[in-house]
Amino acid sequence: MTILDTILDQKQREVAAAKARIGEAAMARMARQMTKPVRSFRRALLESERPRVIAEIKRRSPSRGEIRPDFDPVACAKSYAEAGAAALSVLTDQHFFGGSLELLDLVRRAVELPLLRKDFLIDPYQVEEARAAGADAVLLIVRAVAAPLLAEMRRRAQELGLDALVEVHDERELEVALQAGADLIGINHRDLRTFETDLGVSERLAPRVPASVVLVAESGIFTYEDVVRLEKAGAHAVLVGESLMREPDVGRALRQLRRQS
Repeated sequence: MTILDTILDQKQREVAAAKARIGEAAMARMARQMTKPVRSFRRALLESERPRVIAEIKRRSPSRGEIRPDFDPVACAKSYAEAGAAALSVLTDQHFFGGSLELLDLVRRAVELPLLRKDFLIDPYQVEEARAAGADAVLLIVRAVAAPLLAEMRRRAQELGLDALVEVHDERELEVALQAGADLIGINHRDLRTFETDLGVSERLAPRVPASVVLVAESGIFTYEDVVRLEKAGAHAVLVGESLMREPDVGRALRQLRRQS
């Protein structure tokens, strides 16, 4: 099994357990009754000051292990906001990444930036969980689900007012995303089968993305030169996690990445 297979197998069990705790009808009501307004994730990636960085809050990863032992998600979120992040990505997977929906709720209370629920979504139930927890957008990974389910989850997000960042890694996945109606696409430089990264994936796929689609370059981004390279390739924004989270001062690291200090 690949790392992704292992994660998805665990996620199936987690979703089943979540539904046992809070039924599907109850979760749907919670999502509909959420009173906090949705902040446009997509618009932030078009209108914020360049370079536009989605700064990620992540404690650990399967490939890198513990990234930030002194993990304080609220402090990180506030530092990112002060340093000019366009939006935040919050890992909510607990088993592999050390996150949670409760963590997302804490971040929502601390900052005004749009929040992406970053997780491995395999069921519309998780889209409703995201809205109930205060997310403004969800990550949908083409490689994680069949095309009809991907389209269904994107529609569910739209019904709830959430943006859906649809993640792809190759030409076939890009076509699936576009057929599902994606207007916000993330090109992941990391191959989820091997966890190896290559920034050239964005350069290869970006010319195939319609001009009307907002494009995000994800993973393996460490320097300002990387950001410039990806903007030249056509990315409207970049998503950066590990290279920021490993620094003692994440706000200072983000300002340096954006060449703002």
